[in-house]
Amino acid sequence: MIKKTVLFVVLEQYADWEHAFLSTSLQHGINGKEPSCEVKVVSPGQGPIHSNGGFTTIPDYDIDNVPEDYAGLILVGGYSWFSESTGKLTEGAQRIIPLVEKAFAKGKVIGAICNGTVFLGMAGFLNVRKHTSNGIENLEKLAGSNYAGKANYRDAQAVRDGNLITANGTGFLEFSRECMLALDAYSGGDIEANYSFFKNGLCQ
Repeated sequence: MIKKTVLFVVLEQYADWEHAFLSTSLQHGINGKEPSCEVKVVSPGQGPIHSNGGFTTIPDYDIDNVPEDYAGLILVGGYSWFSESTGKLTEGAQRIIPLVEKAFAKGKVIGAICNGTVFLGMAGFLNVRKHTSNGIENLEKLAGSNYAGKANYRDAQAVRDGNLITANGTGFLEFSRECMLALDAYSGGDIEANYSFFKNGLCQ
């Protein structure tokens, strides 16, 4: 079986927990099923990237050598997508914009969680698509004049609009479920059972 490639974009101080369930489910498999995807990590530049929890990650690709053949692009939240002091995207985040533009143009699955959604708002990608984030007031404040999508905002843990999945910072389980469904990574029943188990716990 040829596995689909799913690219996870991480910037310095990325949020460890926001991608972990999704990346593990894709790379390792769920419910005893063989994985249909392989996970690769992308960063804006060369060299290691450090997570918010102190882990060091060596990306598989930098922005200049991203492969053309991939199924999904996942924007992991964290503290380097924008600067609250300047109200602008960081240099690293600006380098990701062309990759996202191309992913939208080619109909790739695009997932963004927490501040990854703010990045999309700041870059003008959320104006005509249903989405969520860490609260509409927070998104409007941070995204500024490039964001005109309030009518499409939904108060939900995760929202899927076609191939776009957005989630707030606490919605990583819902985010994982919606991304796997969009990627057709496993059967809908297996994805829902996997979500339900981890959402509800071993002891109920």
